[in-house]
Amino acid sequence: MSSDMQVFLLPDLGEGLTEAELVNWLVAVGDEIRVDQPIAEVETAKSMVEVPSPYAGIVAVLHGEAGQTLDVGKPLISVAPVGASVPEESRATDEKVAEAPAVSAAAEAYRTEEKAGSGNVLIGYGTSGGGEARRTRPRKAPASATALAAEPDIAELALSRTRIPGKLSAVISPLVRKMARDHGVSLDEVPGSGESGLILRRDVEAAIGSAPREGGPREAAPVEAPAVVEQTTGVQDARTGLSVASRTPVRGVRKAVAANMTRSRSEIPEATVWVDVDATALLEMRAELKKRHPHGTPGLLAFIARFVTAGLKKYPELNTRIVTAEDAAGGEMQEIIAFDGINLGFAAQTDRGLVVPSVRNAHLMNARELDTEIRRLTAVARDGKATPTELASGTFTLNNYGVFGVDGSAAIINYPEVAMLGVGRIIDKPWVADGELAVRKVAELTLAFDHRVCDGETAAGFLRYVADAIENPGTALVDL
Repeated sequence: MSSDMQVFLLPDLGEGLTEAELVNWLVAVGDEIRVDQPIAEVETAKSMVEVPSPYAGIVAVLHGEAGQTLDVGKPLISVAPVGASVPEESRATDEKVAEAPAVSAAAEAYRTEEKAGSGNVLIGYGTSGGGEARRTRPRKAPASATALAAEPDIAELALSRTRIPGKLSAVISPLVRKMARDHGVSLDEVPGSGESGLILRRDVEAAIGSAPREGGPREAAPVEAPAVVEQTTGVQDARTGLSVASRTPVRGVRKAVAANMTRSRSEIPEATVWVDVDATALLEMRAELKKRHPHGTPGLLAFIARFVTAGLKKYPELNTRIVTAEDAAGGEMQEIIAFDGINLGFAAQTDRGLVVPSVRNAHLMNARELDTEIRRLTAVARDGKATPTELASGTFTLNNYGVFGVDGSAAIINYPEVAMLGVGRIIDKPWVADGELAVRKVAELTLAFDHRVCDGETAAGFLRYVADAIENPGTALVDL
């Protein structure tokens, strides 16, 4: 590999994510690219994003194939200077990053540019590099990163040399940091066995009581299969005796949702309260507004969202988060963090699974503004273009599962939030109004809450506040 070759490492795309699935290359080996030109589409556990290049030059190596899951901090693309010839070995499937100094120079340049302003890697933050990209060679199949996966020690050593002494911690791998965090291991107390004291995976494994890994070759990490792999050979399931029709890897958004739900159920002592609410007055009020303003009337969800933000101001315990901290004696303690504001999340069904974008500073918006932002976020979420911040900054979630034709749900709280309000379908039901039996528009509200942050009285008070606002919307909106 030429000493002038620049290697761009897959960056952290936000919120501490440790991996991303390579969906599609937007360039090919031999292409000439400019600074900040999108080079690949990747899907994280939170969103689909385009990754721009911090370098200009000729694409020499594409370190991965569509459908492959790449770790943050591993090579994504190698770029040669304009005019340089791309050697055939750069296109081969056994291309490696054994020349650690080249990786080091590229990584250090990336970090410097990232902090200085040029060559930022997150979509929407790049510079406006000049010049248009042009193709200098016909498209060819992207090079594979099989050998990189097959020799993790080489890659790990190369990455270890990207550490800037005095500026970065003694651990470069996000996976190692995650392993330490999940097992409660303080990295400050772990001696690193890597170059310059770098903390490697085996060091953390030793600290948590596992046998340290030997430095010899390890098995290659498998390349993930497409989303659905059809079974055409009549493979039989051992438990049921039935033929397997297909296998669907759980990854991307579905993987993140599954992990979040599991953690919510295992960590949160959840309780649920519910109430039927007469939404007739709200529907009539909206219908009247629609006659006056056919194209500018907020949807029902926006009105309910407005009532929710008002309710959270009155019952702020439900707009919090529980974290584990260290006390003065070095032990663990739990803290309830309250927020000066409300980021209202709402569940949105997309082709990639259920996501929860959030309306930031929702407490400052009226119903019309909430409606506009909910519609915008729904659109970008369904297009897979929502940013990690838009998908991971909520403090409370509103879930309108009534659109699926159901009345109620035992909802799972969107961890690390502490409460979720669900709204069922609005249907005609017999209802006693002013002492008379009548047919009214009735919906069920369900509040799931973390019993550690409040008692049932608080939860019931919030739920009743929202229900009363729905039943008397005119009075509620005047008071807001």
